[in-house]
Amino acid sequence: MSSVLHLRLISPAARTEDAAAVLEDCAGVTNIVVIPGAAREPAGDVIMCDAARESANEVLGRLQWLETEGSIAIEEIDLSLSKVADHAVEEAPGEPDDAVVWEELAQRVQSESRITWAYLTFLAIATQLAGIGVLQNSPILIVGAMVLGPEFGAVAAICFGLLHRRGHLVVTAFRTLVVGFALAIAITFACALVSTWLGWIDLGNLARNQEVRFIVTPDRWSFIVALLAGAAGVLSITAGKSSALVGVFISVTTVPAAGYVAVALALGDWKEVSGSVSQLAVNVAGMVIAGTCTLLVQRRFWPQVGRRSSV
Repeated sequence: MSSVLHLRLISPAARTEDAAAVLEDCAGVTNIVVIPGAAREPAGDVIMCDAARESANEVLGRLQWLETEGSIAIEEIDLSLSKVADHAVEEAPGEPDDAVVWEELAQRVQSESRITWAYLTFLAIATQLAGIGVLQNSPILIVGAMVLGPEFGAVAAICFGLLHRRGHLVVTAFRTLVVGFALAIAITFACALVSTWLGWIDLGNLARNQEVRFIVTPDRWSFIVALLAGAAGVLSITAGKSSALVGVFISVTTVPAAGYVAVALALGDWKEVSGSVSQLAVNVAGMVIAGTCTLLVQRRFWPQVGRRSSV
């Protein structure tokens, strides 16, 4: 994650001095450039600057009027060779990795709360891999399915919606989870059912899968792992640590539980169905609780300065 952000603003000519004054007054903002009359749509002046990530919330909060009168665009800078930029980062309060740019997070969770073909496809493939891993008693396939599953984005959206009391976002993200898992389970169930008709699998496959029994035996440790994974997942998103998010996927057995549900349904093993459904519910609940609490703590230290997300 970059410690410096590049901002491009379009301001009505009559408000350009106000916008520039805000940038000059905010700690951690440097390399301010004003280009009069450069913007055509919307018409106005172009203002560019670099800002320490820790300063982004203050800048956006004080310039929120540009959302309606002009525009604001932000991009991360991969490499910045500038002593003044380094000084700006040092001048800004806190550390870049700890800063949460709330508007950025709002747009991300809004995007990941939607049902898309890519989301459904990845979840269906991951669930089928998990189902095969259950039948083959293969922890490697189970781990692969965990990594491939895209469901944490919707979980993070639920956490964000609960924190900011955005009921519509919570409902949308929850629907995305339900529809995604329902479709993935249905597809895996159909494939498993055909396999039973062909004589490829039977109840003996479930009886021999001792290596992956943890998927259908939820307990206090399952909930604790879900809590830890939920907290780590939210931190990895806000801090831009993608490698940490992969570790979260490997920790929680949401997708494997869905795959187990589908296979157990096809084989008519209702006891295993109830166990895997419980595991899925425990994991999602634990991640939502921990993720929301983590965002609550982060908001305490990195508040939205004068902003209310439109999500």
